[in-house]
Amino acid sequence: MQTILVLGAGLSSNSLLSYLSENSEKYDWQIHVVDQNYEMLKEKVKPLNRVLPLKFDALNRELRRIEIEKADLVISMLPARFHPEVALDCVDLKKNLITPSYISKEMKQLNDRAIEAGICIMNEIGVDPGIDHMSACKILDELRAKKAEVTSFKSFCGGLIAPESDNNPWNYKFTWNPRNVVVAGQGSAAQFIEQNQYKYIPYGQLFRRLDVMTVPGYGEFEGYANRNSLQYRKIYGLDDIPTIYRGTLRRVGYCAAWDVFVQLGMTDDSYKMERSELLTPRAFLNAFLPYKEEDTVERKLQKYFTKDNQDAYRKIEWLGFFDDTVPVGLEDASPAQLLENILSDKWQLAPEDKDMLVMYHEFEYTLNEQRRKIVSTMVHLGKDQHKTAMADTVGLPIAICAKNILSGNITEKGVLLPLKKQVYNPVLKELEEHGIVFRETEEVI
Repeated sequence: MQTILVLGAGLSSNSLLSYLSENSEKYDWQIHVVDQNYEMLKEKVKPLNRVLPLKFDALNRELRRIEIEKADLVISMLPARFHPEVALDCVDLKKNLITPSYISKEMKQLNDRAIEAGICIMNEIGVDPGIDHMSACKILDELRAKKAEVTSFKSFCGGLIAPESDNNPWNYKFTWNPRNVVVAGQGSAAQFIEQNQYKYIPYGQLFRRLDVMTVPGYGEFEGYANRNSLQYRKIYGLDDIPTIYRGTLRRVGYCAAWDVFVQLGMTDDSYKMERSELLTPRAFLNAFLPYKEEDTVERKLQKYFTKDNQDAYRKIEWLGFFDDTVPVGLEDASPAQLLENILSDKWQLAPEDKDMLVMYHEFEYTLNEQRRKIVSTMVHLGKDQHKTAMADTVGLPIAICAKNILSGNITEKGVLLPLKKQVYNPVLKELEEHGIVFRETEEVI
């Protein structure tokens, strides 16, 4: 029998745990799971076969190491900042590890020790990062096999709301960690290269510099730049590519309205607001507007909009920011925390809501003196509030990878990304069985 230890059982773990449970008899697995909310965890795993809820603090290293020592493979679904700590334990105890998060400098530094320990530490194998890497590398490897010269690669991904559940003017609901949505893009300028020119977009401009694209059957989307695209030239073997850009997708109109929060400073998470527990949504908004005794909050906010973007004003109005009746009620809260709290009330998935994960890749290449373009798209819909597209696309690649590590099909050791055929081919093939399928079109340009 092999034991799999899962650290963290939030919403993104639903499909992961279901897959492991459904395959536990066939592969003789025992699944141990821990979460800070033990009561929630017990209910979640109650219908699952061979899944045992554990009651301990996963951030307590001594207790965590006891459970890691019993395991053959560890899956960390903890916040990304804790992955290096877990990885150190796994190196010491010679246990394989999978995380869905971006690889950190601290994690990279463990590569030689992981090789020496004879273990695999697989990172960035969720959806974004994860499925985006694997689906892109599959096409890039096919183009290399043809001796094509890739001149441009653009990739976008977004967790959104399915059309049948889209019933608000933002065309958006929270389908993953709300905090990450609120603080997205902060910390450093987005970086990419376009036609051999290096480009940088500071946070204050991020939601103004947009690409627009069409996904067949689902209409138009807008995308804003995501982090540092430049690092993926080396990762994807595209060191000399003239254009590379990675971005996040939203429905058209979202970014113009979100940019108002950015410009006002309401997404700032670096300080606490005085007497924040007493602030109503209206008072919270007014705190970032000029003091003008003769002007209402509505009139002061309206000055941020032109005749062409009244839609953005209506989006903010719909969120209830002019309400002055009930305080938000958060003590010692930052602007970002207060904003997240207000949005969570309005953007919460209803029980029967379906979410939607959209991915869009665009490749331009030259072959036999002919310029061509490939567009590869994937749209996956959830089933309800719990069986979400986000949970599928985050959890299933992790689970399939775990199966292949434990079965001996993935043999490479060290700190890894899912960029090689040995990893991405079986994962992408099995994802298709779960309805996660890419559609490709190609044309001469």
